[in-house]
Amino acid sequence: MRAARIVDRALVVSECLDPVPGLGEVLVRVRAAGLNNADLIQILGGYPAPPGSPEDIPGLELAGEVVAVGPGVYRFAPGDRVMAVVGGGAMAEMIAVHERTLIPVPANMDWASAGAFPEVFTTAHDALLTQCALLMGERVCVHGAAGGVGVAAVQIAAAAGCWVVATVRNEAMRPRVEALAPGRVTAVDPDGFEAHGPFDVIIELVGAANLAANLSALRVGGRITVIGVSGTGGKGEIDLLALMQKRARIHGSTLRTRPLEEKAEAARRIERNVTPMIAAGVISVPIEATFPLDEVNAAYERFRAGAKFGKIVVTM
Repeated sequence: MRAARIVDRALVVSECLDPVPGLGEVLVRVRAAGLNNADLIQILGGYPAPPGSPEDIPGLELAGEVVAVGPGVYRFAPGDRVMAVVGGGAMAEMIAVHERTLIPVPANMDWASAGAFPEVFTTAHDALLTQCALLMGERVCVHGAAGGVGVAAVQIAAAAGCWVVATVRNEAMRPRVEALAPGRVTAVDPDGFEAHGPFDVIIELVGAANLAANLSALRVGGRITVIGVSGTGGKGEIDLLALMQKRARIHGSTLRTRPLEEKAEAARRIERNVTPMIAAGVISVPIEATFPLDEVNAAYERFRAGAKFGKIVVTM
């Protein structure tokens, strides 16, 4: 197989041995893989792959066809269309994935959309519904709402019957964010977003600079989930007295390093609650651009450039 391999903190497309599926694993012929910020950090040596994942092949999400199964596999068979969040290795033509983390691809979903779906929608669903126990009718703020996870969070919150304020720095993108769920989403400049509160839930995708304003804009009993710090870094100060007075919660969440049981549980929630909305046309996966594997470096350059709506995808 061919894969995008990390060599001296850069990517080189080269031939590699095909992986062999082990107990409970299936071999997937990758058709598309979404790019994520964690890939960039791994390429630069700052975010090593968890045990069991390839150390030199980035990529946290993929979609493709099952081509072979290992011992103990009972749910999937060759020819099935599947997608998954993985610990790494998605930027390759083949990957071995535990069948419990696989999600069937809806019939009306193309490969690029399927490859861009698993990581961002699982992250958003987990943050909103599992971590924050989002309730119908609550008011949600999503920071950095034009990116992959932001687009997913906006749509999931709106589909759950909530009202969403989406902060988007690029004014030209705000109508596109509002069009994700007309009538339920208001896209605003990040500066002064507090005026649109108070919020029951805040999804933080930008960084620590928002912490004080987040707490100020939070309703009593509100929840803040931090799932991204790429914009303003990870260190900030908060007023603990304000946190106490509002009986608020601040917590963080990641997917990559979770054990198999938790990843499998998250996949089943997505399969039950989110992919039916894809099939029904309620939720979409906006794609900013696609690149073939041979142009993987150009894909990551486009990702670094920012000012994108939705996902960048590599196709195989």
